[in-house]
Amino acid sequence: MAGTTTNKRAPAKKPAPSPIGETPDDARKRALRVFRALTKAYPDAHVPLNYRNALELLVATILSAQCTDARVNEVTAPLFVKYRKASDWKRIPVPKLEKMIHPTGFFRNKARAIHEATEDIDTRFGGSVPGTMEELLSLRGIGRKSASVLLATIYETPAIVVDTHFSRISRRLGFTAEIDPTKIEFDLAGIVPRKHWADFSLMLNWHGRVTCYARKPDCDACAVRKHCPAFESRGEITWKVKIPAAKRRPAKAKAAAGPGTRREGRPKREKA
Repeated sequence: MAGTTTNKRAPAKKPAPSPIGETPDDARKRALRVFRALTKAYPDAHVPLNYRNALELLVATILSAQCTDARVNEVTAPLFVKYRKASDWKRIPVPKLEKMIHPTGFFRNKARAIHEATEDIDTRFGGSVPGTMEELLSLRGIGRKSASVLLATIYETPAIVVDTHFSRISRRLGFTAEIDPTKIEFDLAGIVPRKHWADFSLMLNWHGRVTCYARKPDCDACAVRKHCPAFESRGEITWKVKIPAAKRRPAKAKAAAGPGTRREGRPKREKA
């Protein structure tokens, strides 16, 4: 286990207004009740990606974007046997790496991210994955989510991991009205005790996998239904949330686009 590390904390600021009208103190108390209920409901919750060290988790996390964990584990199993050091990964020709990770989707972007990140790790950090947010974000190909996963899982540094499950459920619970992952992180950092950041992230992630689905959440089986403002509406958010500018289009523009037009903000699939 790594030694003591420093981490860039979310900047101190006045808590954002609650989207459901509760006070910051009430939000903190409810967040703690949610955390305790989920911890009791999911005692075996764990990071579903297979890894043995920080480098393997970094690679697996990059591959997990818009891909199932089962598929990532299937793809990485033979790769982790053959490629053990950052220098091994950086020497893989990018076209070859693209073919090896092709089943995970978005293989060109992911191959480039893995190549650039492992090259930086090898040349700038002596082959060891760094253990601070600032250093991890300095790696090419590594974003805040991947950095937070490494900090929380490997280095036991408090970090909030905002993935698709965390984003969805934190909005359903009325803890944030934001869409942007970084803004969601800062909102939750203001109401979840710092010592619970990593575990709270894991609990929401696990809850999203087994109960609070994106479509048709199993509200009757929900461990936090007593604390969820979206329970009565079966997961429907009935209060105001923010909409990304890319998704805002005037009614006339929508009508002019006609049926079958690609929605803005949706990434194009890469061709094989």
